[in-house]
Amino acid sequence: MKEKKEKKSIAFPHTFVILFFIIALMAICTHLIPAGSYERVFSETANRSVVDPDSFAYVEQSPVGFFAFLHAIPNGMIEVAEIMVFIFVVGGAFNIITQTGAMENGIKKLAYRLQGREKLIIPLMMFVFSLGGATFGMSEETIIFIPIGIALARALGYDAIVGMGMITFGAAIGFSSGFLNPFNVGVAQKIAELPTFSGMPLRIAVWVCMLAAVPLCILRYAGKVKRDPSCSYVRDLEISQQGSTTITIEDAALGLRDVLVLLVLAGGLAVIVLGVIKFSWGVLDIASVFLGMGILGGVVGGKTPNEMARDFIAGAKDIAMGALIVGIARGILVVMTEGQILDTIVHALAMVISGLPKAVAAEGMLVVQCVINFFIPSGSGQASTTMPIMTPLADIIGISRQTAVLAFQFGDGFTNAIIPTHGTLCASLGVAGIPFNKWFKFALPVVAVELAICAVFMMIAVFTNYGPF
Repeated sequence: MKEKKEKKSIAFPHTFVILFFIIALMAICTHLIPAGSYERVFSETANRSVVDPDSFAYVEQSPVGFFAFLHAIPNGMIEVAEIMVFIFVVGGAFNIITQTGAMENGIKKLAYRLQGREKLIIPLMMFVFSLGGATFGMSEETIIFIPIGIALARALGYDAIVGMGMITFGAAIGFSSGFLNPFNVGVAQKIAELPTFSGMPLRIAVWVCMLAAVPLCILRYAGKVKRDPSCSYVRDLEISQQGSTTITIEDAALGLRDVLVLLVLAGGLAVIVLGVIKFSWGVLDIASVFLGMGILGGVVGGKTPNEMARDFIAGAKDIAMGALIVGIARGILVVMTEGQILDTIVHALAMVISGLPKAVAAEGMLVVQCVINFFIPSGSGQASTTMPIMTPLADIIGISRQTAVLAFQFGDGFTNAIIPTHGTLCASLGVAGIPFNKWFKFALPVVAVELAICAVFMMIAVFTNYGPF
């Protein structure tokens, strides 16, 4: 008798594989999609290069060959070298602080105090991280908090998805509502020639609505996992990591060293917020502060120089996959830019909107920005590419420029939680150990709720002629 062959489950592709195939697909598209280009001009108002909306023209085809396709990956890493350095430095420095034990003791104490009130931690954490997203555009910075969020979630009886979700979606709510975000709304309003951070009341209303709706989505899933752990989308991960990254709930005593380390952490984060808002710090400035936090935290936490060096290396090693993903994901934009098809796609999408009625066109702008965000997940980069086109288009259609900015900020931010081209998302998943397909299953309904709210606010903006103030 022939033995029956066991069915083998088909493994979901690794994140590197997904990104590699997307880059390959874009390289193929450079042979099929007509090449086109907008001229770039320097905008004094925005203080950056932006496209000239009236300059689009088809150009000679520039198909990306096999060698150029391979070259796109290291080129992408070079283009985002600062972000990759940021991830390595912050990952290493934060691990020095983590290895002092102060963070673990603080989480134990917090979890102990929240026994019976575990549901409070999700909206509370999301509120805190939303403030980071709204004020200094917290995005890449969330990566370092993922392990802490997961440890806290598991201590409260949830899973890794809940831990990552409350941090990722929390920051995204603030970033995408953007009432004080200088990196998306600030840039877009400058290009649209609107007062910086004008129209704030409606954006704050969006923020409040999101903080009411999104935590409920996560709480619903978290409640199911707490009642029945087998309902977790990452049950295999929870079983495999049981005991290794879980913090027990106990009334841990915080020693003097623990308090000093936590004060260093809190003080460093306050300095970063101040630096970004007042001095327009970039990722390298933030990385430098984190490095200082790591060294000072290690000293007050009782670490020797050699121990700090080993902890730094271990932290950078653990987060290496996340840093590499950011660079590989950038290769998608490199291929589209070299093949000169990015502007063609943007131009074609804008032309579709131009023939629609005013109310429908506003929703169309939202859809278009979501589509473009797949290819240009950078907030300021997307603003520089699309807002010079969407601004005059809004004038022609008869909707306010502020509404066009609203469509941009919604499309730029909320879909970042589900697109594989967003380097920060992929890096966070790599740090968390969560497969993309498992996360997508959880995140898609949440993003659907967010976009439904966005669509409602787009209608409000149209019918109220959402203005600059």
